[in-house]
Amino acid sequence: MNEGKDLQEALAFLRPGMLTYDEWVRVGMALKDGGFSCDVWDRWSATDADRYHKGECARKWESYKGAAQPVTLKSIFELAYQYGWSGPAGHELDWEDTISAETLPEKAEGVLVDPRWVEAGELEIPEDWQPARQLIAYLEALFEPSENVGYVTQSWEKDGRWVPANGGAWDLTAGQLIERLSACGGDVGSVIGDSPPQAGAWIRFNPLDGCGCKNDNVTEFRFALVESDDLDLGKQNAIIRQLELPCAALVYSGKKSLHAIVRVDAPDYAEYRRRVDYLYSVCQKNGLRLDQQNRNPSRLSRMPGVMRGDQKQYLLATNIGKSSWEEWKDWIEAETDDLPDTEALSKVWDDLPPLAPPLIDGVLRQGHKMLLAGPSKAGKSFALIELCISIAEGRPWMGRFACAQGKVLYINLELDRASCLHRFRDVYEALGWPASHLQNLDIWNLRGASVPMDKLAPKLIRRAKKRGYIAVVLDPIYKVITGDENSADQMARFCNQFDLVCRELGCAVIYCHHHSKGAQGVKRSMDRASGSGVFARDPDAMLDMTELIPTDAIRKQLETKAVCAVCTALLDKRGQGDAYSQDDACSRVQMLEICADHLSAADRRILETEIDKATARALAQTAWRIEGTLREFGRFEPVNLWFDYPVHRLDTGLLEDLQPEADFRSLGKQGAAKRWAGKEKSSKRTGASQLSQAFNACTMDGEVTLYAMAEYLDLKPATVKRRLREAGGYWIDGERVGRLEPGSRG
Repeated sequence: MNEGKDLQEALAFLRPGMLTYDEWVRVGMALKDGGFSCDVWDRWSATDADRYHKGECARKWESYKGAAQPVTLKSIFELAYQYGWSGPAGHELDWEDTISAETLPEKAEGVLVDPRWVEAGELEIPEDWQPARQLIAYLEALFEPSENVGYVTQSWEKDGRWVPANGGAWDLTAGQLIERLSACGGDVGSVIGDSPPQAGAWIRFNPLDGCGCKNDNVTEFRFALVESDDLDLGKQNAIIRQLELPCAALVYSGKKSLHAIVRVDAPDYAEYRRRVDYLYSVCQKNGLRLDQQNRNPSRLSRMPGVMRGDQKQYLLATNIGKSSWEEWKDWIEAETDDLPDTEALSKVWDDLPPLAPPLIDGVLRQGHKMLLAGPSKAGKSFALIELCISIAEGRPWMGRFACAQGKVLYINLELDRASCLHRFRDVYEALGWPASHLQNLDIWNLRGASVPMDKLAPKLIRRAKKRGYIAVVLDPIYKVITGDENSADQMARFCNQFDLVCRELGCAVIYCHHHSKGAQGVKRSMDRASGSGVFARDPDAMLDMTELIPTDAIRKQLETKAVCAVCTALLDKRGQGDAYSQDDACSRVQMLEICADHLSAADRRILETEIDKATARALAQTAWRIEGTLREFGRFEPVNLWFDYPVHRLDTGLLEDLQPEADFRSLGKQGAAKRWAGKEKSSKRTGASQLSQAFNACTMDGEVTLYAMAEYLDLKPATVKRRLREAGGYWIDGERVGRLEPGSRG
């Protein structure tokens, strides 16, 4: 496909005079973005002699500095298609040519007619006609007998075409003209004056006050002019009739266009402008490329009943289409409304459609939406990877939620490709599951290539249409959010893109979002996600993760379990499994004594190393509670988990009595007491504990940094740095943080 030639065809089809100012500007911006010179835009603009101003293109051109989302050459093609262009001249397709939905213009809202498929018919203009009767019928259709009519019969030639003289006549009423025309014996010129044979004559379609012919002299803003001369006359006629424009009169101009005098019935000039804008927008979207200079209520139109060269200016019809502006607008909006129809419950009561099968048992159905919300370091991405694997393998998610088995697409928007792929393998290995159904897992790595969700959705649908996914997972959504996340209407439009994907692919859409800042304990689970409440109320299922702070006693139990697990594993490996009982396996002291009695010195050194690793890992685990807000299922009991990097494991009961941390600012007097009670005595101990907790949590991602700890603690990096130095036991190297070996100095 020759893109340069196609662009020339599109520009040749688009005349500057038929575009709005904003559309003309878009053409210039697109040409500049496409690497063309200003001269191209200037030469094209100069073809509209009436609106062209020398130097204007150059001034505008210099003001275009580019944008995050530039106007590209595709905009020119979209404009041309919107105005009825049938596309570039046909050519034989090469093997490298691409035909896809993305290369075609999107159907604009409000489009009812595709001009490329309109069947044009011949205009019926009889040889025998009655000029006076033509003009009388026109006047009767548009005016009351007492209303003044403006018209022009004098003209002059300019650049090879005839233009009306300024002013004209406006001192006769419609009744007076009709009376004189009825008695003229067919000689229209004897009533209105003769016009040059090649020029024809013009008439104004709105009544005047008898004192002039400007907009200020218009007494009723009743009609607007719709004129297009870039389509075949038969197509113009067909589109006007298919759009059912409320035309009081339809006139053939004697040349290349039809003039539709359309009822707008505006109460004042301001409303007239709004209605004409709406009318022109509908016409242009449906292929009528209109002359934008015809918007004024005092505009001249072609007068029926006179000759223009060897052609008749002919009244083709009166009172066609809808009967009024209101009826037409309601009809247009109903016809272009792609929303589903209402349905009577009585008709489906005895034959209800089946519910979509569950994707996650008791939580989410196939074809529905789910949001996973949580703070930083909750392991949300790992949780979503675990979910993808659970669906692919048909196994329970987090050991708690049964999943249907099927194909799933994971859209990675944040990690580089290698890191993402390694995470999937790491999670498989940590879960201890064989990778039996990898064919059910597809990954779309879009880091550095992501686009806003309204652009991503159609691309996703096109690629996934025939893949048979039962779930699509997006991680994370902040990469594709369009608009302000605190704006309800903007986020509603954003979330509607998920509905589009669900509907077109028939799959569930699952995504994650972060918490707002501050402690979340006293908030309802659905109110913890950052931004507009739309995030919580839009999905069919919302799972919220909040952190639990284990007590020292719980940490001690974790440490004991880790030590016992290492001891039993090594004893079993050395063939000493009979040396301990089931009760012994729950006691750290007993197991260490048994190991001392039954293991060699070399094994005891191995045991010591393994115990250090196991206890460090156990203490690095973070505790979480998942709560659900569900639309299709009853609420489930909160689920307590340990995030044991890189997977979440079901708690065995240690966390049941813990509550999420609450923010003292949200607790009133109780919060004030909580804030100050025992502060002097416990602040140092609490601060050291929090630092240790944050360090352990951030270790899960590898290198610990001041910024990671600051995000975890919801503090400034400088504050974390100061507290680390005050607490002691840590080294700081630039942004990196580490623990000092016991007995060493920082």
